Parts: sequence; C-alpha cells; structure tokens
Amino acid sequence: QVQLVESGGGLVQAGKSLTLSCLASGTIYSIDLMAWYRQAPGKQRELVAHISADGSTRYGYFAKGRFTISRDKVKNTVHLQMLSLEPEDTAIYYCHGEIQFSGAFRARAYWGQGTQVTVSS
Repeated sequence: QVQLVESGGGLVQAGKSLTLSCLASGTIYSIDLMAWYRQAPGKQRELVAHISADGSTRYGYFAKGRFTISRDKVKNTVHLQMLSLEPEDTAIYYCHGEIQFSGAFRARAYWGQGTQVTVSS
C-alpha cells in the first residue's frame, strides 16, 4: 500500500511563513496528482492547492498569491510554501494523492493524517 505523511506544521505568528512537506512511501508505480486540503474546526474540508502530473497547478481562492505547491518526483514528496499567514489560515492541513502502487490496476485516493497549522495574531 501507500502511506502519506505530512510534516512542518506548528505555531507561527501572523505575517510569517511556513512550509509543509508530504512524503509518499510504499511501492509506488505512478502518481497522477498531489494536493493539499485543509479543515478548520466547524468548517468543511477545502482545497488549498493541487498539482497535476504535468506540473499544472490550481489554488483555492484564499491561497492565490500567497501559497505555492511544488513536487519532487524523484523523492516522491510534495511541498506547500505558505507566505503571509493569517489567523484564518489556522487549520489541519492534509496531504492528498491519487497514486497507483505496484500490483494495483489503477490509481486510488490516499490521505495523510494531517498536520496542525496555528497562526496567532
């Protein structure tokens, strides 16, 4: 199977930056896409950033101009650089991937356990 493990979350002051990382491990055959989602207490999970196999990206409206998603295909990692953080960015951030492992017939969705990001004013 495949596991996704996030890292880099923590407490940061408003206006500062933080970078999250996600490592995909297991016997991976291919990765169709990787993405970051977030969920704040009492709110639904929402898309933060998405990167396709061809490198194309899209972002949630709140992330445009502030956040950048990148991917290292050799290391099977994806990163989320977050600049100018605001208290409203406080949430659990989840790594998501559509990944095919060896022995599987097609890709399926995987989720990490999440990493907490807290932004203080």
